[in-house]
Amino acid sequence: MKQYLNAKWIGLAVLVLFVIFWLIGVYWSSEPDTFSMEDKVQQASTGFDHQTVAGYTMTTSLIEVTRTLLDKPGGYLSNDVMPPSLFLDNMPAWEYGALEMVRDLSRSMRNDFSRSQSQSIENSLLAKAHPKFNLDHRSWVFPPAESSYRDGIKLLEQYRQQLVDRSDADSQFYTRADNLREWLKQIEKRLGSYSQRLSASVGSSRLNTDLAGAPNARQSTPSADQRMVKTSWWKLDDNFYEARGATWALLHFLKAVEIEFADVLDDKNARVSIQQIIRELEATQQTVYSPMILNGGGFGMLANHSLVMANYISRANAALIELSELLNQG
Repeated sequence: MKQYLNAKWIGLAVLVLFVIFWLIGVYWSSEPDTFSMEDKVQQASTGFDHQTVAGYTMTTSLIEVTRTLLDKPGGYLSNDVMPPSLFLDNMPAWEYGALEMVRDLSRSMRNDFSRSQSQSIENSLLAKAHPKFNLDHRSWVFPPAESSYRDGIKLLEQYRQQLVDRSDADSQFYTRADNLREWLKQIEKRLGSYSQRLSASVGSSRLNTDLAGAPNARQSTPSADQRMVKTSWWKLDDNFYEARGATWALLHFLKAVEIEFADVLDDKNARVSIQQIIRELEATQQTVYSPMILNGGGFGMLANHSLVMANYISRANAALIELSELLNQG
């Protein structure tokens, strides 16, 4: 009898612990809402007109997106080694997608936006900040990933402060069309990859177009003329949430671009193009009402969330390519 009661209490304790972990997991898996980029910049720039300081808005967008990544409900989860976050995969995938966009922009800040030409000297603070964001996102000790990312934020804040200092001519940000286009070209490839991975949620046969248009080009190893591409069932939700995190971060960066590069966009008559991209990215952040990511067939009974996401991303990418071409025109 005593052993039966002990087993009963142990079972009850395990059940209660499971429910607690489940509730915490649900809360920690809630994605952060989008925020007003204008409001964030206004809060950071108390006492002066931020629009007179080139680079202030873009730098603030990078700081705020990274800070939200670290300070959302549950904090940063990708490197947690204890339950319940150990058993979560959707939010770590979301974090990785957002982090990839942070890395792309920090690299462009270092290599393009802060430099007037290819022979100019890179900004020392951005040169230190960029590697901070490239630490393995799963690193949990020596140093933990979030510690390295916070160091990167501090360096960005120092760079932003230098932009405000009129006596500091070494720290610059150039709102030029060619600098913006260099970053957009990176984003095009990133969105193209997400679109292909999401579309592979349903198996399809794809022809090899790796060397299309380049008859004299070569590749390292031969590949088949066509191959079957299909995402593993276990990776469907990871791909979906990684793309969702990436588009969430990119949405805020492009809102900052609309403010920061207003003169350039107006000069190229391209403001409506970036507004269309922002609209498509906002659609990717709609509430997912299903308790799981469904993978129905093309015209089947069930929805296919991956294909819906791929559709929005493809449309945003097409508009992004058009915007890049507009910026390239004289």
